[in-house]
Amino acid sequence: MHTRRSFIKKVGAGAAVSALSLPVSANMASQFITDATKSIRIGIIGAENSHTRGFGKLFNIDKAFPGVQVDYVWGETEAFAKDAMERGGIPNMVKDPKEMLGKIDALIVDHRHAKYHLEAATPFVKAGIPTFVDKPFCYRLEEGKAFLAMAREVGTPVTSYSSIAHSEATFDMKAQLEELGPINQVVRSGPVDLNSKYGGVFFYGVHIVQPLLYLFDEDVVKVRINRNGQNSGATLVFQNGMLATLVFTTKKYGWQTFVETEAGIVELKSRVEAQKPAKNYRDMVHMFQTGEEPRSHESILKCVAVLKALERSAANEEWVLVEY
Repeated sequence: MHTRRSFIKKVGAGAAVSALSLPVSANMASQFITDATKSIRIGIIGAENSHTRGFGKLFNIDKAFPGVQVDYVWGETEAFAKDAMERGGIPNMVKDPKEMLGKIDALIVDHRHAKYHLEAATPFVKAGIPTFVDKPFCYRLEEGKAFLAMAREVGTPVTSYSSIAHSEATFDMKAQLEELGPINQVVRSGPVDLNSKYGGVFFYGVHIVQPLLYLFDEDVVKVRINRNGQNSGATLVFQNGMLATLVFTTKKYGWQTFVETEAGIVELKSRVEAQKPAKNYRDMVHMFQTGEEPRSHESILKCVAVLKALERSAANEEWVLVEY
């Protein structure tokens, strides 16, 4: 049975790479770069999240990527796994995730709590299976650093991102910023539950934080959480002095971003139509097929670092420095 390590075809030197990615290492290239039309068998670890049945529907029912399908799923409970199988058209369930080793070409890790992600992914990455880790990437920064260093050492492509951030809409809004001139203040809103049992600010905070890191090429240096009963928000200070105010919404699902310009407050809205399948899916599949990571490891870890600082501030509502 073939494995991802059997791939030897090299990508041309002129292959397009996202501005958020790092060059593929020579070790990785020799093992993974292959035909972008290659058929792929995917396994998913985690079925509590609705995303899992969504992946099944995308690949197996809608057949959005011909030749790419989800063949196996492991669920936190048998009921979760069977639900994903039935609603996502996934043919096989395993009792132990390691049963998928040797049977899949790519892995998706999709727990609701990020603290389970990297332990689940590790044996597959060590075995050379390209892996997408659903948001948020991990729960602890040092664990994330060690995991990505291991992935780089063994030459296995790994990525993770928020679908809200990694979208045509966000990249279009980034292009708009170039036309608006210097930005001193930003207001971004979106749902965040600081008391979520799935990791507090980590669970949905990634959707409100990560787009800002995509939009602005500056590090966040300090953060502060503010609470008033059930209402809460945060302040982020960027290295260049820009201030971002985050509003954690509780009444309506959705995200908005406003920036202060010379002309006044402007809402950033995408000018492009959403594509199907969306960019987050296209880039994930492209990585599975070619080994090209759509986002740098540094970018992944910076988001985790900001979320970690926000978690610390949530405990006392004090300013917390972001430690990268």
